[in-house]
Amino acid sequence: MSKKQQPPAYGGQALIEGVMFGSRDHTVTAIRRKDDSLDYFYVPKEHKPMSTKLKKIPFIRGIVALIESAGIGSRHLTFANERYDVMPGEEVEENGEETSKLAMVIGVAAVGVLSFLFGKFAFTLVPVFLAQMLDFIAPGKTAQILLESFFKLALLLIYISLISMTPLIKRVFKYHGAEHKVINAYENNLPLTVENVQAQSRLHYRCGSSFLLFTVIVGMFIYFLVPTDPFWLRIVNRILLIPVVIGVSFEVLQFTNSLRNIPVLKYLGYPGLWLQLLTTKEPEDKQVEVAIASFNKLLEIEEQGIENVEILKSTDSKMEETTVPVN
Repeated sequence: MSKKQQPPAYGGQALIEGVMFGSRDHTVTAIRRKDDSLDYFYVPKEHKPMSTKLKKIPFIRGIVALIESAGIGSRHLTFANERYDVMPGEEVEENGEETSKLAMVIGVAAVGVLSFLFGKFAFTLVPVFLAQMLDFIAPGKTAQILLESFFKLALLLIYISLISMTPLIKRVFKYHGAEHKVINAYENNLPLTVENVQAQSRLHYRCGSSFLLFTVIVGMFIYFLVPTDPFWLRIVNRILLIPVVIGVSFEVLQFTNSLRNIPVLKYLGYPGLWLQLLTTKEPEDKQVEVAIASFNKLLEIEEQGIENVEILKSTDSKMEETTVPVN
């Protein structure tokens, strides 16, 4: 079976001046430094028995995967944010302050998870109140759910549009496009050159942006199955159903990804791709170079093992992450 026929094995995340790619066991980031050099960051994926079992259960596995990716992604985001605009050698050293590295990692991961949950609560509950305020215009369960879903989609689009106007986020969205282009080139069995990668689409079926849109659509159908009155019960239902919506939306995302090469059925994933027109931008060649470097480093680790790759392992077993400039 060719790589193109195999289920995708790699995912990624756009960062500030960089891209993170991950596989089942490893995550690697490459960022562009202030002096134009590249810097790497490595974090292994831990497979705890409980989470491994949970990730085999449909509808539960999506929640577990999202929490884990939020935690790991926060560490990569922190690395990129602290180093992208600093000249090599001018990094702030923590020598002299015996702050626990393990505590720092746990703290960063917790912030990532809490930020995700806060955002999910906000985008779930605010539309409920907005729809209720217009109950005199759109009374009844069906009208209220449709109005609530409309507000949820509108808030999502407005939020993305507003943040995309900032120069920093514009560049992150370009790296997001570069990330997708590299994955698409790899899945099409093309050599990872800048020319080949730039020729690929900046959209991808498995993107987290598609997942966000699916939570709106899936949530709307699930809400039809529960009561909307009285209002307090509606609020309780929305909160309790957050993990259900997340779990079902993850399965829908996986399902549409499996259909992307089937005529007619591939269009089921198009709404998510349309949203990616906002969350991705066409990258510059130098941004594509960063994405290729990150992905190649991940492949190198996959093939040779981290102990044989030029990313110097930390002597602190509690913090298995390191950086090294490109040779």
